[in-house]
Amino acid sequence: MALFQINYHSAALARSADFYALIPNDTPKEWEKVNPCYGRPPKTLMLLHGYSGSAGDWLYGSPIQELSLKYNLAVVMPSGENAFYLNGRGTGRAYETYVGEELIGYVRETFDLSKRAEDTYIAGLSMGGYGALHTAFKYPLTYGKAVGLSSALIVEQLGHMTPEDENPMADYDYYTETFGDLKNAEKSDINPKVLVRKLQEQGTKLPGIFMACGTEDFLIEPNRNFRDFLIGRGIPVCYYESAGVHDWTFWREYLEPAIQWMLEE
Repeated sequence: MALFQINYHSAALARSADFYALIPNDTPKEWEKVNPCYGRPPKTLMLLHGYSGSAGDWLYGSPIQELSLKYNLAVVMPSGENAFYLNGRGTGRAYETYVGEELIGYVRETFDLSKRAEDTYIAGLSMGGYGALHTAFKYPLTYGKAVGLSSALIVEQLGHMTPEDENPMADYDYYTETFGDLKNAEKSDINPKVLVRKLQEQGTKLPGIFMACGTEDFLIEPNRNFRDFLIGRGIPVCYYESAGVHDWTFWREYLEPAIQWMLEE
């Protein structure tokens, strides 16, 4: 398994952008003989960090390097800044386009990875969990499955915010810069529920969904709400809850089960 740190010019971000990539292209032949995952070409996972995080978080907080090698999985880890992987206003803030179109296209060409949605997954934690779900529903022909761990599904909670509110995570200006008009956020495409409804109306196949959240996590209720929404619309979702808070102990616990679920036929 090779670890790359790549700097390239991103048109979506209008600047040079850095990302990490794990590519299982130097696996010992002895491993390949005993590991059935090497009887096929590598699959691809776009792995997103959380709010206030960085591209290297998964490398240092989880066993993703070992799992990349174990499951013959190419893993791409970009930086989404604090943008919730959405397209912001103005030049150089198209993070949704960056992750949903540009970067996945770049790594497919650079490393000769499969262009099939069935071989391409997206996952993330917290802000990155929201980003993974939102991106998969926005680009269902690119990503065949999505994983959200402790997903920050906060869009429907934004409409009541005012400039006077004191929020321990971020201020009103941040939320309006990131999500736009907060009064209408719930009804817009930044709400994954809106995207799901559109895909169903169009008759488009939805990506497979895996979700997990700790029962003591402050985001547990939005995750339960989204699970119930999917079930209510007849959409299969692999959902887990167990004791845990918003931390790497919980995310490490569910990373490998999520990968095993991704690779199920």
